Amino acid sequence: MIDVLLVEDEVKLAHVLMVSLETKAFCVTYAATATEALESFNQTKPDIVVMDVMMPGMDGFTLAAKIRETDASTPMIFITSRTATEDVLHGFKVGGNDYVKKPFIIDELVARITSLVGLKKRINTMGHIHIGRYTLNPERQVLRYEHEALQLSYRQSVLLKMLYEHRNTVLLRDEILKEFWSSGQATTGRSLDVFVCRLRKHLSKDPNIQITTVRGIGYKMMV
Repeated sequence: MIDVLLVEDEVKLAHVLMVSLETKAFCVTYAATATEALESFNQTKPDIVVMDVMMPGMDGFTLAAKIRETDASTPMIFITSRTATEDVLHGFKVGGNDYVKKPFIIDELVARITSLVGLKKRINTMGHIHIGRYTLNPERQVLRYEHEALQLSYRQSVLLKMLYEHRNTVLLRDEILKEFWSSGQATTGRSLDVFVCRLRKHLSKDPNIQITTVRGIGYKMMV
């Protein structure tokens, strides 16, 4: 059973989501504010957090950033009517793993929750991965270079592992989007470009590692 922390200040919507998720055999803990959610998170350590962005007091973006100060791996999904590209990108920047735009179908949310929790479980079974002069710890999402350690986001860690597993061949863009998102919206496509750009910077100290873009098809890591 998957333990979900649901953070939503609209009580009626929260009730509908709780009933729907519990019907799908999820165990749901509810918090009406971000402050309550942070306290609950620290006490219960859920498998995943599903949160609204626009809440009185502390908003969802701030809550996500505070969670990431002490927890690098628990997946977090934003559910919100804020659909601007800059909001989506900011959500990923503060540590979110997915961004579901209201209104949405409950089966879509269920699919995203199941996918992210499954990804986390697979990461937790991995050992260290040597990528050129770097070492990736997928469980802790830490990338090391000599004596330096860089904390990656959850999704950056998964993407880097995928690129390495397909090294010297093309990793299809659609394959990445299918693994990370339940649908390939234009916004998620642009977000993927941002993730790849950041990985290039993180790996720039080893000139033998290159991530090239195969326009319209995908990406190729050469090591």
